[in-house]
Amino acid sequence: MEFVEQLKSSIDIVKVIGEYVRLKRVGATGRYVGLCPFHQEKSGSFSVNQARQFYKCFGCGVGGDVLKFVQEIDGLTFPEALKMLAEKNGIPMPKRNDYADADSKLRGALFEMHSIATEIFQANLRGPHGAEARSYLSKRGIGAESIETFQLGYSEGSGQALVRMFGERQFTREQLDASSLVRRREDGSGYFDVFRGRLMFPIHNESGKAIGFGGRAMRDQDQPKYLNSGGETPIYKKASVLYNLHRARNAMRQTNRAVLVEGYMDVIGVYSAGVKEVVASCGTAFTVPQAGVIHRHSDHVVVNFDPDRAGADASEKAIRILLDEGMHVKVLALDGELDPDDYVKQNGADAYRAKLDRASTYFHWLADRARLKFDMRSSDGRMEAFKFLLPSVQQIGDKLERAAIANDVAGYLGVDAGLVLEQFKKAATDRRAPAKPVQKAPAAAPAIERILINAMIASAEARAEILPLLTADLIGEFASREIFETLRHMMESGSGVTFSGLDARLSPEQQSLLHDMTAADDISDDAESLELARACLRRLESGELRRRIDELRARVKSAEREGQVEEALAWMAELAQLEKEVKRNGRESSLAGVVH
Repeated sequence: MEFVEQLKSSIDIVKVIGEYVRLKRVGATGRYVGLCPFHQEKSGSFSVNQARQFYKCFGCGVGGDVLKFVQEIDGLTFPEALKMLAEKNGIPMPKRNDYADADSKLRGALFEMHSIATEIFQANLRGPHGAEARSYLSKRGIGAESIETFQLGYSEGSGQALVRMFGERQFTREQLDASSLVRRREDGSGYFDVFRGRLMFPIHNESGKAIGFGGRAMRDQDQPKYLNSGGETPIYKKASVLYNLHRARNAMRQTNRAVLVEGYMDVIGVYSAGVKEVVASCGTAFTVPQAGVIHRHSDHVVVNFDPDRAGADASEKAIRILLDEGMHVKVLALDGELDPDDYVKQNGADAYRAKLDRASTYFHWLADRARLKFDMRSSDGRMEAFKFLLPSVQQIGDKLERAAIANDVAGYLGVDAGLVLEQFKKAATDRRAPAKPVQKAPAAAPAIERILINAMIASAEARAEILPLLTADLIGEFASREIFETLRHMMESGSGVTFSGLDARLSPEQQSLLHDMTAADDISDDAESLELARACLRRLESGELRRRIDELRARVKSAEREGQVEEALAWMAELAQLEKEVKRNGRESSLAGVVH
């Protein structure tokens, strides 16, 4: 574990997580907050503690160190996360096989196979096999710089290029079957390449590794027009991946905006126009997980899908998903029924950017769509149009804006304003009715435990003076008893006490408790920690004395009832002694404001 601790101590968790989540510093304690990447939420409950190098979500309860975060966010095994962080930060891995298992080896092989495929496809595009694809790209206005940036390639038509290379590299049958790049023949006689005679678009994960491909047919007879990697492999989950995210995410955070388009060519065209915050779904309908990914990096999104009927239907669905995610949504409908790539080519990058900046709010786009979908000449049609728009109007957070738009709806659709108001009241009543019981958050750890734990971690002096005095009688009822015992063992073994070292030695349940108790820690120095720890100890000792006093009083009464005079006198003498001790040391008020 020495290398693991070395790695974690060399990495800033805020910098790592900040590549995936927009984080905002709160206070002066080195704590950051943002939207949790592991569950859907509209307000940030995800906290990162820089001083202690861990994260905790108070919404869904997930938490851990930087390695666990990378494992969860990128779907990596522990060895893969360790290797990725080590390589990214220039830290040499130890020369041993401790960090390899079957899953890691399979995933490592798949990453390597996709890297090899990317290189082969790029070489094909530059070579004689790629003439047709190069001609197509030239007609579409895709230059050498964009080809290189997006690592475009070509899969030649023999169907054996990848099979041969993978055979030379001695990938196993299991790895070939899991790759989604080659497929076994039905008669079992061998394998063939899945992509043949297609312009290739590599799809990357958020860390920039190729994990899949989209392939566009070069000839009409080759169907489907776009062929994409299978939806599920050990390294690729299509429903959660956005094309170009690894390039776009910095711009998304800087501009607090994402531009959502439909296809690979649209992304390339818009990106080449200087709009770097552009992403697309990967050959599938836009999904809830993809909306969550966008929201981690920006609050605003402009939907710019193709202007045909399929594109309008897809826009409508995407708007609903994005609104449910709590995002601010606009829609860009381009002139001339052009898709984003064609618009940029015909009108130039400046014209497209100007259109993007003036994109209308989603509601006005939906209102126009309602007028096209329903018969506005009849009262029934106008009512259907209103019902179509109502859920989207309800998503508007500001009450005054919502009321104003409601009046606009009535005028725009020719619906009676009183009817609009009635429907709004009904919808508000429905929203207030709980659909299902809300799960209660777990109770917070008692303040005295939290203060002591933070003091023990923050101050070597507090550990040395106070920890030996925290006897089993004093902390026997603590929920955090295991944490104190682990701290005691670390001190006695001379291994030194660090937060990451303590965290690594705890059970998952106690790790979660530790994160809860330390996530909002604001103890800053040894002196403060020591004084708080002393005050807690006095409070505990006083409580233990009072418990013993209550116990002795009960014994005295019992002895008196049973006529055991000598025993009663002995208990009374001990009781008097304890009460004197309480009076000497009973200055509990110093901690009252902290604990309660």
